[in-house]
Amino acid sequence: MYRHTKLILLVVALATGGGVAWAVTGQQAAMDNDALAIAKAKISLSQAVATAEQHAGGKATRAEFEHEKGNWVFDVEVASGARVFDVRIDADKGAVLSSHEDKADRDGREHEHDDD
Repeated sequence: MYRHTKLILLVVALATGGGVAWAVTGQQAAMDNDALAIAKAKISLSQAVATAEQHAGGKATRAEFEHEKGNWVFDVEVASGARVFDVRIDADKGAVLSSHEDKADRDGREHEHDDD
């Protein structure tokens, strides 16, 4: 009898813990789901690209939708002559949040932004 009680308690503990873990994972997945977030963005990817191209005076070579410091932004890489710029566009306002020359692209190496 004692063995069955321990087994039942183990099953209940695992079921309860698994339910909590599933709920947390489900919330995190919904929060991080780019498809849902981009659907709620007030500007489109093409509008963000156009804003970045105009700001940097070049052509976009890459665009990403990212979660940064609690907000969704478009990170657009723009080539202007021999220079490459990383331009961040607010997904709700369409405003340029930051723009800086991407020195790493000159030698062909990728890098991560340190200001995230």
